Amino acid sequence: MNASPHPPRASRRPAVRRLILGAGALALGLSLAACSRDGAQGFLNNVISTGGLSVKHDVSYGPDARNVMDIYAPQNAAGAPVVLFIHGGSWQGGDKDGHKFVGESLARAGYVTGVMSYRLAPQNVYPSYVQDAAQALKVLRADARTFGGNPDNLFVMGHSAGGFNAVEMVDNARWLTEVNVPVGSIRGVIGVAGPYSFDFRSFQSAVAFPKDATPDEVMPDRHVRADAPPHLLLVAQNDDTVEAYNGVNMERALRAAGVPVELKVLPRVGHITIIAAMARPLTFLGDTRAQVIRFIEDHRMK
Repeated sequence: MNASPHPPRASRRPAVRRLILGAGALALGLSLAACSRDGAQGFLNNVISTGGLSVKHDVSYGPDARNVMDIYAPQNAAGAPVVLFIHGGSWQGGDKDGHKFVGESLARAGYVTGVMSYRLAPQNVYPSYVQDAAQALKVLRADARTFGGNPDNLFVMGHSAGGFNAVEMVDNARWLTEVNVPVGSIRGVIGVAGPYSFDFRSFQSAVAFPKDATPDEVMPDRHVRADAPPHLLLVAQNDDTVEAYNGVNMERALRAAGVPVELKVLPRVGHITIIAAMARPLTFLGDTRAQVIRFIEDHRMK
């Protein structure tokens, strides 16, 4: 009996479906790599569902209209780790609404997650947005049990300018002291493509800093406290916005202070796709989500 040169129709369907899904994923990845940040975020937020999660919008943490955050939590959470996420945008743009996909992704992993907005430059310069981050962390910590989180099991995460805010807020002892948040309650800091060590005076982002300020006065790699928690610094291999030396210099400063730190260069991703890869449908773009979850699980309070 001669074998048929073609498999039965039913057996071909899973393979065809995988091919279609793979092609769609590739097209989406290429589109995200080519499109603007706002376009990518809008698309992601339209395809992400928060069904089955507890979500509270516009939780106020201060007097300004931008002093608000959205909190995403697993239903029936109890004693879960709590993550504060801070968006990027050169300190001049972006908001919490564009990062629903991060809140959803972390909540699905089992974490109570606050996604915050903050005051923007040029109207607001350093350290206002860092102080906003500290105040948001204070409120999130105070409300943690309401959402099933543990207030002493905190993580802080930020992308790009938000990575600067996250690292500076925790590593410079001044900011947590101002809001009476004990550094011991923070289990880890995650910086994603953050500019921690650059001379802002030669960049357009200079408008986000005081006119007479110097890098020594504002850069996080100059402000490392010896009792800082462990850090994960993620660098995008194809980043043409924030150069890799920022992560290298920050790692060096943390190690010099005796602070545990991991520096990971993620292949294939760029400045935008490294954070887009936090979205559950887009993990094929890069390893961001897996690295973040691994770090939290390694350092969370057991």
